[in-house]
Amino acid sequence: MKKYLPVLFFGLASCSLFEETDLVDVLDVNGPCTIQLVDGTTVVSNGNIEISKRTQAITYRDEDGKIWSLFKDDYTSYSCE
Repeated sequence: MKKYLPVLFFGLASCSLFEETDLVDVLDVNGPCTIQLVDGTTVVSNGNIEISKRTQAITYRDEDGKIWSLFKDDYTSYSCE
């Protein structure tokens, strides 16, 4: 029985029940977006932003493609076109 355990595990892992991998905690917002920071400055994201529903953290890419995250304490508001 133990020798069939890996086969059973990999068989179930390849099953369609495990194919759903959407991140339900993340809201994808179409950009461009402007994010107002607590110090009064703004950040502009030309692409989409992602917002964690649980933590309200915003993740975006800058003009060089580098990924940045802002926590709820870092920004006051955001708006997207």
